[in-house]
Amino acid sequence: MTDELRPEPLVAPWLDVEEQLLVSTRVFDVRRVVRKSPRDGKTHDFWVIDPPDWVNIVAVTAQGELVLVEQWRHGTQEITLEIPGGMVDPGEDALQAAQRELLEETGFSSDQWTLLGVARPNPAIQSNRVATYLALDASQTAATHFDATESCKLRLEALEAVPALIQSGRIDHAIVLAALMHAWVHVGLAVPVGAVGRGKIA
Repeated sequence: MTDELRPEPLVAPWLDVEEQLLVSTRVFDVRRVVRKSPRDGKTHDFWVIDPPDWVNIVAVTAQGELVLVEQWRHGTQEITLEIPGGMVDPGEDALQAAQRELLEETGFSSDQWTLLGVARPNPAIQSNRVATYLALDASQTAATHFDATESCKLRLEALEAVPALIQSGRIDHAIVLAALMHAWVHVGLAVPVGAVGRGKIA
């Protein structure tokens, strides 16, 4: 069949038929959902992960350094280099969670906060969102305070060094990369490949 004769695919919402909670944990729930195809009416099983919403913080000091943390990740069993971030706790809004996470993980705080954007971590199987905030003129004002299952090592990197950390794979967390892209799009923090040395806050 030629492209001219091929019918347009039907992209439309699937209808809920039933759902079942399979697992409930501290960090996410897992549901089995049965949905009906809008194309042929047949039903199919899907599995949906429901984490809380998350926040990421692109914190920059007055000296033009990006606030990063090193921490052990159980999924990949390695030490990663990331920006601060975490879950939005019950009763918090995203900004409050971002301010809390930055202070807990790094001891840094800021009086200049801007929402850079909101993304879907993995819409194929997850229902949550992640909000990225920019915190300018961040400074260390308190001691760190970690949960029982986390421990972070503070690391400050010049903005000019960020592209090389991405290119080398040292920063490879997909949600962190999305946050840095938000920063590049909105304020020129991250710079494209080949522009190392020209990173700045516009």
